[in-house]
Amino acid sequence: MKSEISKALSDFLFEYETPRQVLVRNRRVGVVCRLIQLGVLAYIIGWVFIYEKGYQSTDTAVSSIFTKMKGVGYTSVNGHERVWDVSDYVFPPQGDSSFVVMTNYILTEGQQMGRCPELEGKQCSSDTDCEEGRFKRQMTGICVNSTKTCEVLAWCPVEDDHSIPHPPLLMSAENYTLFIKNSVTFPIFGVTRTNLVEGVDAAYISKCLYHPQDAPLCPIFKLGDIVKLSGFNFETIAQMGGAIGIVVDWTCNFDADVKHCKPQYNFHGLYGNPAETDQARASVGYNFRYAKYYLENNVQKRTLMKVFGIRIEIIVQSLARKFDIIPTFTAIGSGVGIFGVATVVCDLVLLYLLPKREYYKNMKFKYTDTSVQHDSELLGLDGSVYYTFEANARQVQGTDQSNDPDSEAGSIETELSNVRDLCMSVYQSVKN
Repeated sequence: MKSEISKALSDFLFEYETPRQVLVRNRRVGVVCRLIQLGVLAYIIGWVFIYEKGYQSTDTAVSSIFTKMKGVGYTSVNGHERVWDVSDYVFPPQGDSSFVVMTNYILTEGQQMGRCPELEGKQCSSDTDCEEGRFKRQMTGICVNSTKTCEVLAWCPVEDDHSIPHPPLLMSAENYTLFIKNSVTFPIFGVTRTNLVEGVDAAYISKCLYHPQDAPLCPIFKLGDIVKLSGFNFETIAQMGGAIGIVVDWTCNFDADVKHCKPQYNFHGLYGNPAETDQARASVGYNFRYAKYYLENNVQKRTLMKVFGIRIEIIVQSLARKFDIIPTFTAIGSGVGIFGVATVVCDLVLLYLLPKREYYKNMKFKYTDTSVQHDSELLGLDGSVYYTFEANARQVQGTDQSNDPDSEAGSIETELSNVRDLCMSVYQSVKN
């Protein structure tokens, strides 16, 4: 038992097994194999390494955004002139990556808490038509005869937002400017960049204005240009409001110098598309309300504003790459594995599709039969001697067919029968 264990351990440690290969001389199969291998090679080089950069590791950035609007607006409504600065038309005022620029509004001044008639259009004929809960505001249950509307408990006078000013009251917002300051850090590669890259200094910023071709790195944008580059019409989106996305794209290759890592700005209209013609669509544009409260003769009052504006969403998109030996070996290993597809396809063609498939099966597979062991025992021969005779017989048969590799082989039963006959002849000679 000990010797058998030692032998098995020795065989395991000091022997190497390699698969047996059969060289098939067939033009059609050879061409198929080479075409598949060529396609796999093109995939590995063209797609994995060149297009997908499979030899590089990747990282995404941690980023921060600071914004600042500049510009002054002017309105004249019913002879009342007003100048609007940044603190009036930007919400919220902290300089976030998401904010609203007011372009139109409905103003309701001097509201105070009390009882007043509802807006015209919601008619009533008696107090029973003004039951609580029928409309949005709190009803008092009284129908006002002079207006034929229900009396409500609310901030009076009630806001009338049925008519939206056209053209927008703050068309001057088209000339506002937006300054974007963006910082990104790629933690895996230890690289920090800002959109104020080399050459974008204080002197340059003081006189530049973003243009896709002439000044693609300038961080100052005109609001009218942002709307235009997003595919919208300024007057249309300014009247009802909408949303625009500004994407700061950091796609960098750190195999080159870091100074080549620069941002690209893209503009996308999110909603407020002037091409939409369906007037029945719900929730058109973008708006919200806010109020300014004050005391007058010890009575609390407020000025209510319904604001229509352009919502700006600044989004940072990043992807950095750099050479790394681990993904390189992984890509190469997976590519080598894919080369096995050629072998599988060619084996299927050889064994199941070609007319000489039985011949190729006999060449590829080695069959065993329990009768071989029985015959060797009858002859009194060692199994290894019998198999040697069998192998020699197969070699002789293969030599005879080498001149015509595409000929049909005999069945395995015929071959084994010939081997048995040969072994019996040898045995008789030895015995005599």
